[in-house]
Amino acid sequence: MKPPKLPGRVAAFFDAHPVREVECLLPDLNGYPRGKTLPAAAFVAGQELRVARAVAIHTVVGDFPDYRFYGERDPDMVLAPDYESLRPVPWSGGRRALAIHDGRDLDGKPTAIASRNVLKGVLARYAARGWRPIVAPELEFYLFAANPDPERPFTPPPARCGRREVGHSAFSFSALNEFSGFFDDLHDALDALDALGIDGDTFVHELGPSQFEINLRHGDALALADQAFLFKYALREVGLAHGLYAVCMAKPLAGFPGSSMHIHQSLVESGGGRNLFSNADGSPSALFGHYLAGLQACLPSLMPLLAPYVNSYRRFTRHMAAPVNLAWGWDNRSVGLRAPLTDPEARRVENRLPGCDANPYLALAASLAAGLYGVERGLAPSAPVEGNVFLCDAPTALPRSLDAALAAMTASDIPRALFGDEFVAAFVAAKEVELESFLAEITPWERRYLATQA
Repeated sequence: MKPPKLPGRVAAFFDAHPVREVECLLPDLNGYPRGKTLPAAAFVAGQELRVARAVAIHTVVGDFPDYRFYGERDPDMVLAPDYESLRPVPWSGGRRALAIHDGRDLDGKPTAIASRNVLKGVLARYAARGWRPIVAPELEFYLFAANPDPERPFTPPPARCGRREVGHSAFSFSALNEFSGFFDDLHDALDALDALGIDGDTFVHELGPSQFEINLRHGDALALADQAFLFKYALREVGLAHGLYAVCMAKPLAGFPGSSMHIHQSLVESGGGRNLFSNADGSPSALFGHYLAGLQACLPSLMPLLAPYVNSYRRFTRHMAAPVNLAWGWDNRSVGLRAPLTDPEARRVENRLPGCDANPYLALAASLAAGLYGVERGLAPSAPVEGNVFLCDAPTALPRSLDAALAAMTASDIPRALFGDEFVAAFVAAKEVELESFLAEITPWERRYLATQA
């Protein structure tokens, strides 16, 4: 096969960065980097790289669903590089680069079970209308001391003062400064010269002990999904270099707030950039309401894409800064769908349901596809709520456990209509593998309360 013609920037990149090898990254079902490392010369020569198609639905426990969900012959797929994503690997000492890849089946079609392709399919539907989603994820995470024994709870690391933080230091600079060495190296990995090109906006200390948040600057949805994917990769590597566990679990500590990935989203015209959520007079457009209604209609059956693990549902606790509802309101943080008070050109919706443990490609695909579903059908949203939703007894429409969420996803026609039968079947099958692994464990709670009962 004739090697592909590479963009000029690829040759320029390798002239500027004499790296030895390239990490060819494929985001798997959970948003974890998988793939192979290729010698730099082979990458420049356009050498075709293949992996088993099943890698796209690799589970966190290392097992796979059966062959029905990725091909009975256990076939290959081609790793197709996105050359725009080519970057140096900041923690490699200049010896490696990385490039994000898409899965492509051997017949040339995009691999339907590869998560980046799922998002690209949603974005193509917007592009066909002449629209472009603009998004801005906010990612929360905890820094913990090294934890080699998973039977023991996480503990905050000792800070420069010698103490371990106990929390409640939201927006504190002293708490940020305690880990200035880590954050300096993280900043360097994200946006310094010869780094990952992640456009971070703000870092803040959050409510939990050693809990932090980064806001990514708004932009193109695929670019922001790539940035969130690479941010979590960098977070782990830089953390380990400092003897820290950087943890993106949705609920790593009992009794403290979980870690979310709020997604701000709006729609603009592909050419002029006009915000389609606002009318010419500055009022909310009908399309804004249809989009909200689509989120309300679809997200109950798409929750596994926003909350993908058993642990994810522990985050949805009243009075713990996490939504337990699909209400929407103006500048109201007790609702699942918040509309910040902004100028008309910045009007947007904040989806507060996803956890930081979610695959950014699939969380964005779910949110954007749901909004488009409402627009295409002209759906009407509920009335905006006033006051604190946590203080009322309004029932929630959201599944509260992974097994209930998978059942809702399977029972609804909406996920298959949005993402296709093959992806939905493979995703549910992989999550059932993980759920069965969890159910095979005996937890400390069971030993604590059941062992001594008659």
